Order: sequence, then C-alpha cells, then structure tokens
Amino acid sequence: MEEEEFEFAEDLEAILHLTPEVQLAIEQVFPSQDPLDRADFNAVEYINTLFPTEQSLASIDDVVNKIRLKIRRLDDNIRTVVRGQTNVGQDGRQALEEAQIAIQQLFGKIKDIKDKAEKSEQMVKEITRDIKQLDHAKRHLTTSITTLNHLHMLAGGVDSLEAMTRKRQYGEVANLLQGVVNVLEHFHKYMGIPQIRQLSERVKAAQSELGTQILADFEEAFPSQGSKRPGGPSNVLRDACLVANVLDPRIKQEIIKKFIRQHLSEYLVLFQENQDVAWLDKIDRRYAWIKRQLVDYEEKYGRMFPEEWCMTERIAVEFCHITKVELAKVMRTRAKEIEVKLLLFAIQRTTNFEGLLAKRFTGCTLTDAPGQKRPESPLDPTNPFLEDEPGEDMGTEKDEDLAKPRKPKAPDNPFHGIVSKCFEPHLYVYIESQDKNLGELIDRFVADFRAQGPPKAGTEEGGAVLPSCADLFVYYKKCMVQCSQLSTGEPMIALTTIFQKFLREYAWKILSGNLPKSSSNSGGLTITSLLKEKEGSEAAKFTVDELCLICSILSTAEYCLATTQQLEEKLKEKVDKVLVERINLTGEMDTFSTVISNSIQLLVQDLDAACDPALTAMSKMPWQSVEHVGDQSPYVTSIIMHIKQNVPIIRDNLASTRKYFTQFCIKFTNSFIPKFINHLFRCKPISMVGAEQLLLDTHSLKTVLLDLPSIGSQVLRKAPASYTKIVVKGMTRAEMILKVVMAPHEPPVVFVDNYIKLLADGNPETFQKILDMKGLKRSEQSSMLELFRQRLPTPPSGDGGPSLSFSAPTPEQESSRIRKLEKLIKKRL
Repeated sequence: MEEEEFEFAEDLEAILHLTPEVQLAIEQVFPSQDPLDRADFNAVEYINTLFPTEQSLASIDDVVNKIRLKIRRLDDNIRTVVRGQTNVGQDGRQALEEAQIAIQQLFGKIKDIKDKAEKSEQMVKEITRDIKQLDHAKRHLTTSITTLNHLHMLAGGVDSLEAMTRKRQYGEVANLLQGVVNVLEHFHKYMGIPQIRQLSERVKAAQSELGTQILADFEEAFPSQGSKRPGGPSNVLRDACLVANVLDPRIKQEIIKKFIRQHLSEYLVLFQENQDVAWLDKIDRRYAWIKRQLVDYEEKYGRMFPEEWCMTERIAVEFCHITKVELAKVMRTRAKEIEVKLLLFAIQRTTNFEGLLAKRFTGCTLTDAPGQKRPESPLDPTNPFLEDEPGEDMGTEKDEDLAKPRKPKAPDNPFHGIVSKCFEPHLYVYIESQDKNLGELIDRFVADFRAQGPPKAGTEEGGAVLPSCADLFVYYKKCMVQCSQLSTGEPMIALTTIFQKFLREYAWKILSGNLPKSSSNSGGLTITSLLKEKEGSEAAKFTVDELCLICSILSTAEYCLATTQQLEEKLKEKVDKVLVERINLTGEMDTFSTVISNSIQLLVQDLDAACDPALTAMSKMPWQSVEHVGDQSPYVTSIIMHIKQNVPIIRDNLASTRKYFTQFCIKFTNSFIPKFINHLFRCKPISMVGAEQLLLDTHSLKTVLLDLPSIGSQVLRKAPASYTKIVVKGMTRAEMILKVVMAPHEPPVVFVDNYIKLLADGNPETFQKILDMKGLKRSEQSSMLELFRQRLPTPPSGDGGPSLSFSAPTPEQESSRIRKLEKLIKKRL
C-alpha cells in the first residue's frame, strides 16, 4: 500500500512539473507571495518556517486547521470552475453554426450584385454599339478623303512634272518633285493597286529622265574637251542643281566630279612632270595658280551651286590630292636632286598653304574632323622644352605645365598632311642632314672647351652648367618642332635615334672626357702613391679649378638628366600614338646618372686621399709613450684643415644641386670612417693615456663630421637625419673600440663580456686586434681568445659559425686583401 502511494506521488509530481516558460507566464498572470505557489517549494523548509522552535509546536493544531480550511476553499474554487466549463462546448458549436449561416447570406448578396453588374454592362454595350459604328465610319471616311486628295495631288503632280521636265522648267520642278516624292511615300502600302504602281513608275521615270537631262545640260555647258563657255552660269543650271539635290545622290556626285575635273584640267597640263614649273623650287606657282582659280570660281560660278555643296572647298581638296600624287611622282623620278634646303623650302610652302586652307574652309568635305586646341599656360623658360613652340604661321603657343597630366594633342588643322604627306618618304635627307649637323656641333663643343679651358673658380662659370648643354637642347628642340611639322610618323622615330646617339656622345666627350684624372683609383694602389706615403709627403690633390670643373660637370649632367626626361615627354606628345612605345630615352638618362655618380666619386676620392697622410701619421705615432692628454692631435688638425679647404668649395659650386652635395657628404663619411677605424687598429700598443688621447681625437673628428654639410658656411643648416645617423653609428663604433682598449683585462671574464656588450662583434679577428692594441702577450691572447669563443652567445639554428647573430662583415674585413697586398709591396720596396 505504501509503495502504491509512493508511485502515485511520483506520477503526480511528474504531471505537476511545469516548464520554466509556463511557470513564468503563471506568475505574470497570477502574482502571489505565498510560498505554496512557488515552483521550487520545499516542504521541509516551509514546516521549519512555521515551527522555528520547539515552543511553537504548541500551536500545531491551529496550523493544521488553517491548512485544512485552505484546502477546502481550493476544492470549492476548483469545483466551481469545472462546473462553469460544462456548457462551453455547446455554446461554441452554436456560435459556429450562426457564423456559417451569416456567410451563406453574404455569398447570396454578392451573387445578386454580380448578376446586376453583368446586366448593366450588357445594356451599356447595346447603347454604345451604334456610336462605335459611327466612329469607325467617320475614321474610314476621313482616311478615304485624305487618300483621294493625295491621289489627286499625285496624279496632277506627275502630269505637271512630266510637262515641266520636257520644257526644262527646273525652278518649278525642284519644288514640285520634292512634293510628289513626299506624297508618294503615303502610297507605299497601296503599291498592290495597278493604278498606284503605275504612278510610282511614272515618277521614277521622270526622275531618271531629269537626271540624264541635267547631266547632258552640264556636259553641254562644260564640255570635257575644250574651254569653258565664256558667259557666266545660266539660271537653268542653277535651278538644275536644286533639282539634283532631290534626285539620286549619284547625280549630284557626277555633276561635282565632272565640273571639278573640267576646272582642274588646265592644272594638269601646266604642271606636267616634264615641265620646269613642276619641280620643288617652283612649288609656289602651284599654290598661286589654285588661289587664282578659286577667286575666278567665286566670281563666275559662286552662285550657281548651292552653298551646302561646298564647291570651293571641294575644288581645293581635289587640287591637294592631285598635287600630292604629282609631287610624289616627280620626287621619285628626280630623287637624287633633292637637297635639304630645297626639301624644307617645299615643305614650308606646303604647310603654309595647308594652314591657309584651314583658315578658309571648315574641312566638312573631309572624313577627319578638326580637333580642339590645347589650353595655354605659362611655363618656366629655362628649359628649351618648356618654352613656346613656333606654329606653322610663325606664331607661338604655350604648352601645358609638365607637372600636370597631359592629354594627347588633337590636330588643329584638318588639312594637315593632305599634301605634305608626300614628302615623308624623302625625309631621310633631312634626318641625315641633322645627323651631320649634330656631329659638327659636338665637335665644335669639344674644340670650344679645349680652347676656352675649364671654368675658373670665383667666376660665374665656376660650378655652373656648361653653356654647350643649353645650346645642344635648344637645337634639339628646333629639330623636334621642325620634324613634327613635317611628319609625326617614322621620321620622328629616326630623329629620336639621332638624339640618343648624340646625347651619349655629349656625355662621353664633353662630360666624362673632361673629368680630371684621379691620382689613384678607388681602392687601387700605385707605386707612386706608396713612395709618397713612405716619404711622408701628401698625396696629389685636385686644384680649386679642377674641383669647380667637377662640380660644373656634375651640375651639367643633372641638367641633362632632367632635360632629357622632358625631351622624352615632348617626343611622345609629337609622335603618333601607335609609335609612343618606341620613344625611350632611359639609357641616355642612365648615362647622365653615371656621370653624376663618377663626379661625386672623384670628389670623395680627392678629399679621402688628402686625409690619408694624416691617418698614416696617426697609426705611426708612439701611443704607448703618451704621458698626458692634451688638445687634439696634429693629425686631427690636418684632417680638419683639408675638410675646411674642400667642402666649402664643393658646397658653393653645388648650391643649385643640394641633393648631390648631400650624397657627396654621405659617400665621404662612408669611406672615411671605415678607413679611420682601420688605421685605429694599427695604433698598437696603446697605453691608457694614449687611448684617452685617441678617444678625444675621435670625438673631435665626430664633431667635425656631424658639422660637415655646413662647415665654413655663414648660414647654419641642420644636417640631414640620414647623414647624421651614419656619422653617429660609425664614430660610436670607433669610440667603443677605444673604451674597450681602456678597460682593464683583469679579470678576463669581465673584459670579454664588456667587449661583447660594447661592440656586439663576434668576429675573433676583431677581438685579436683589440688585444694587439692593448699590447698583451701571445700567451695571454690565446687564453683570452679561448674565453671569448666560450662566452659568445649561442648562434641561432642553422648558423654554425661562431659570430654573433647581429654582427655583419666590417669594412676593415672587406678591405683586408688590399691591406695585405699593400704590406707585401712595402716590404719589397
């Protein structure tokens, strides 16, 4: 029995277990503070709440009675609710039946309305049927009347047209024919009717007869053989031209063709290939003849042809085509007689004539439309390729700023090349002439340079761009403009090749060929230099004039580099679009860049060589016997003196090219500091006081090098950050070397760790040189080297060498072979 009650309690608990969502909804609808209504009700806690102490058990009967009373009330409420829900189902069914009945009544009413609407529509159709019939009848009647009127007009017009054609009444025919043609267009859909088709055939026959008749009239008035009629044009022919506008376009083209051929027949006779006036030297007579003919045409026949026919322009264009063919023929026959001056004369006269055509006519009879002119803008006149360019009428037109994006230039003259194109196959004569002229110009530049000598220091020419450079590019510009007026095709490519050739020759003969020769090459060694070093004398230096010459060549090369880039852009503007990719002056710009680099290298080598004796003196001083630290050593004073002599001269002569002066400073520093450190290693042994003196000297040199860009200048400028970084990094290494030398070598572990920390150089050779500078014995050096190898940080995986991961080959290592060779030669001497 107890088990059954337990199972019943479990089933009841399972049934009464509600989901959290349902429980939350109940709490929102029926909020309650009673613990019995909580979902997590705990009977034990509830009883403990009712009877917290043993004394409270005395009122257990009252509590039980209250709970029983509450249970009876709950039972009564549940019973009332259950009884209230007994009739709910019956009420719902009754409401559903009432709704269905209401829907059926609504459907009945809708059907009645639909039936009445259909009846109303039928009634309206019956009322409007007669009205629609009347509308159709009216429209058909209107169409019939209009068609009959058109038919009457067509029939009458055809009769009148045939009669007027026989009488050559072209003035009336011109207006009537256009009207008949327009009316006939309305009968295209009635062509199946025999009468309409017959009228259409009569119109076509009349048009054909008119065309034949008009051509015969023009042939009679302007016969192909013989001279033109002495009288002026008749009104009949003028009206005939108006009729031709309405007829087949071929009639109009035939009239134009015959008239122009007859009008230019005299030209073909006068300027035959075997006539003297046909040659290029008398080309002006051709253009004078056509000018007279155009004036004669305007006076006699200007009113005969309609204005929209553009007969004057057509005559001029046909003259150009004939002239182009005839000139090409005579030039092929007499090609050996063509000279440059004669060719340019003919081209100039021809382009001038084409310019006159552009001013007089619009070019409407040509297929090419005239382009738009480029906007004008002022430019810097120092570069010849940024200046005004002469036009065909010797006027000027500004170019756009080179810094702004450019658009391809459209041709301003629609008649450009209509005749002058025939000269293009013979422009090789012009190109060969320019090749010869440029060769003579370069030779003259070389001769002038040798005669006048290099620029002198203290003059305006010192360090300035060579005048020959500007002359060369001005001549280039003149040739480019002249050639672009002759042709924008292959001749421009040929001229570009000539430009490239002489740009290279200028760079080799004028610039590189006149650079002063250095006493020793970079890193090289000569017997003379060794003997001078052995004797203690200073190496040969460039004179001030030679330094000015180098700076002048450097400035000239920079000007050539920039102007060559401008030349390339201009050539690409002038040449045809399809040939733009073949314009490339990169090689020539690289050549000038090489001249600039060589000039800077010469300046660096000169100053570097001037400092070599002082560095040699430093390495030969007895640093072990120095007793006290004084001012900077004499060798430092000597180095500073050479720097103060050379650098201001170079800076003043490179004032217009500051970036290359900065490059000079950087290259000199990159060359001097490794050489200074190399000579520093030769100073051995060194005492503590000697190391302190060397450290003072190193600091003095570091200060001078940091001030190198503005040394000796009244205007103090801050050195570039890139240059300062190089000086600080290099001279700090020299200072660290001396600090390591000054450090005591006992205990050895501390010394080795201090070396690794300060120099961060894992090369044993560098450590060996430090030990030599300290004057340690070979036995001590061996133990030190072994300890150094042990104390090196572990290299990263894949690197089995003993050097530190961050150490790089030092400059003194890179020049070790040269030093060994130098020592070998010294011993033999």
